[in-house]
Amino acid sequence: MFKKFKKNHHQSQSADIGALDLQKIPQHIAIIMDGNGRWAKQRKMPRVKGHYQGMETIKTITRAASDLNVKYLTLYAFSTENWSRPQEEVNYIMGLPVNFLNTFLPELIEKNVKVETIGFIDELPPKTIQAIEEAKLKTADNTGLTLIFAINYGGRAEIMKGIQNMIKAHKHASDRDIEQLTEQHFAQYLMTSDFPDPDLLIRTSGEQRISNFLIWQLSYSEFIFNDKMWPDFDETELKACIKTYQSRQRRFGGL
Repeated sequence: MFKKFKKNHHQSQSADIGALDLQKIPQHIAIIMDGNGRWAKQRKMPRVKGHYQGMETIKTITRAASDLNVKYLTLYAFSTENWSRPQEEVNYIMGLPVNFLNTFLPELIEKNVKVETIGFIDELPPKTIQAIEEAKLKTADNTGLTLIFAINYGGRAEIMKGIQNMIKAHKHASDRDIEQLTEQHFAQYLMTSDFPDPDLLIRTSGEQRISNFLIWQLSYSEFIFNDKMWPDFDETELKACIKTYQSRQRRFGGL
């Protein structure tokens, strides 16, 4: 599952839409968008420039996923641990959803994309919350791609919150009732309860770890680690990753 995806130029160029099996497009793709800061540093630019360029890549990949009829696209935008970054960088990142949605919302509406979020949204700055809530409201009835931003999200924190909520809901249950609780019961208390688990996880920049992202939901996902920095990831790379996904046999623990 943790096979590293080695890309070469010929492979990427050949992975056009004609090479994909359109009947086997992953229903849900999750992406750890890594490498913005390093991309900027390599170009002797401030880190925030990398985050800006990464925002443009989100637009590119959202369009591509929508055109491929992907049903769910979850993007790891900001983790519960990212608050420890320099304040200037955090402030800039918190402004990106406002900028992104102000410039891209009309196209999202036109492309029938629905905006959703997971994470502790109520802890974000008011302007960020306002932009997110407006986008969710204006796209609520859309039936195409569901674009899910994981913002102020952490997998362990999500599980702890889910446990707390499940205990509150079953505080009067008998021992027998508690013993009959299943994984499916618990999944209802997670932030992702309305979405299927990801079929495919992509992490850019060559790093090979999941960084506290969807640690319950990724149990049987296929993992692809792509060497491109997120600002350089494009539609061709996405299709190459999907092509690799389609070459694998998913067993879900069976034969």
